[in-house]
Amino acid sequence: MIKMAIDYNVIGQRIKRARIAKNYTQEDLAEQIDISVAFLSRVERGNSHINLKRLNQLCGLLDVTEGYILNGASSSSSNYLDEEFAELLKSCSPEKQKLIYNIAQVIAESDNLEEK
Repeated sequence: MIKMAIDYNVIGQRIKRARIAKNYTQEDLAEQIDISVAFLSRVERGNSHINLKRLNQLCGLLDVTEGYILNGASSSSSNYLDEEFAELLKSCSPEKQKLIYNIAQVIAESDNLEEK
């Protein structure tokens, strides 16, 4: 069985992007789902975890799916991690970018071998 780690920083970034796209302030959104602004700020920074009830409310207000917030999956996009990878790569040195590329290439090649 493959275990997937939950990256609360990425989840928080997606929440923040969706909030900004809908022109909500943290105060507006926090009030709508009955949480404190400080808690919402910690969630957006990946320092706190939001429960499923609040996540559902938040997704309804922001017009995004829980799947998008949790794993980047969007029914309208097959390349849902492109933005996250682009941001990650921008923050890395050229040497680290090459290392990431080499690792990704090995993983992609191993998937191709498993399919054969």
